[in-house]
Amino acid sequence: MGRGLARGVEVAMALIDRLVDRLVESDVPLRRQEVTVAAGRLLAEEAPLAGPELAIAVTDALVGLGPIETLLRDQSVSDVLVNGPDEIWVERSGRLERSPIRYRDSAAVVAAVERVIAPLGLRLDRASPSVDARLADGSRLHAVVPPVAADGPIVAIRRFTPAVPDLDSLVAIGAVPVEGAEFLSKAVRERRNLLVAGGTGAGKTTLLNVLSGEIPPGERVVTIEDAAELQLSGHVVRLEARPANAEGAGEITLQQLVRSALRLRPDRIILGEVRGPEALDLVSALNTGHQGSMSTVHANSPEEALWRIETLAMFGDRRVSEAAVRRQLMSAVDLMIQVVRRGDQRRICTIARVDADGVKEVASW
Repeated sequence: MGRGLARGVEVAMALIDRLVDRLVESDVPLRRQEVTVAAGRLLAEEAPLAGPELAIAVTDALVGLGPIETLLRDQSVSDVLVNGPDEIWVERSGRLERSPIRYRDSAAVVAAVERVIAPLGLRLDRASPSVDARLADGSRLHAVVPPVAADGPIVAIRRFTPAVPDLDSLVAIGAVPVEGAEFLSKAVRERRNLLVAGGTGAGKTTLLNVLSGEIPPGERVVTIEDAAELQLSGHVVRLEARPANAEGAGEITLQQLVRSALRLRPDRIILGEVRGPEALDLVSALNTGHQGSMSTVHANSPEEALWRIETLAMFGDRRVSEAAVRRQLMSAVDLMIQVVRRGDQRRICTIARVDADGVKEVASW
């Protein structure tokens, strides 16, 4: 960055800080629209030649995540990764690139996170050095600060992205061949229990959304998620887990929600992701009349997915033998769908059937 440009950035940041201080001292409601209007009035006084984007920057600094809000407004960005105040990366179309945007210092990074998590009853400090939160637009935020983060505050934001509309759209973008789409549509209509496996960012939730769209109207569906991302229509009841508040109280776990869902008269249960002891409750539900249910799991193959769920089920508060869990699991899951990501392309690579003899590949591409 040239010396003149760097100086201009410093001047702009100082002006933003000054206007934020003035707005904090005023009686303007801390809502984006009101703050933006008030910031525009102050800019007309202090910097009449400044463009409207500076008023937006002031608003971002007061009620948002500061300078990275411009990245979050970019629809091509899927992830924003803050490795300290002056190292910010974004992922666009499956590729990571460094952004010229920066924060003033580490304190500004922490303050930005605190602004968006405070209304959720969460905190981030040395006593509670990590936090998970869902932003207002559905995006997921994870932040870590010292002493856990040795080099300064780290923030990772996974953008909320609209779901692909249907299986035909997946066929159109090359994510699955026509025969695969037809097979999956039939499996959903026939109330097969489905498990989608894949790595981070492979498109598991997107596929779960698409498959859920094949559920016949009139069926009562209960969704259970850490952060509500599924976008289903029809007779849907949505349950969302909640982390503990700043005092360490009020946590609602996925395991609790699975048990609660069973009392809500579901025709189908859709668990956003299996990641803990709720695995045993889900397996039990699939074996007790809730056919056509679905979930996702982090795994690199259908076989690994079943091993992972088996292991997670053993973490629960009930003592169940490994053999019993395995028998229930083989009976509960009908089909495994493996998704992969290569560069900016996400696609279904394997469909496998599960029975008492194990996992058998149905199709692969």
